[in-house]
Amino acid sequence: MNLKIANMMVLVGSLLGPMQGYCGDTTTDTTGQYVDDATLTTMVKAAFAQDKGVKGRDISVRTDQGVVDLTGTVNSKSESDKATELATQVKSVKAVHNNLKINKH
Repeated sequence: MNLKIANMMVLVGSLLGPMQGYCGDTTTDTTGQYVDDATLTTMVKAAFAQDKGVKGRDISVRTDQGVVDLTGTVNSKSESDKATELATQVKSVKAVHNNLKINKH
């Protein structure tokens, strides 16, 4: 159990690391907005990593002002629906746009 928590902490840390580069960009959003969006993206990816029904490595997650965009390829409609459900359940996510494509084997 402790190993699972440690692995999740490493995952979250590695996903938050690149966030530092975004904090200095002043083009449209505030630094706080970038931090919030990066945190939401990390939380959605962590939810995918914890769920056995979603193969999160094939799903790209982008967040802008609390709206999560999912792109990539999944194996079934149920996996696509589950990804949307997991992203929607993350606190502070305002909306989820599911642009996932279903892989036709």
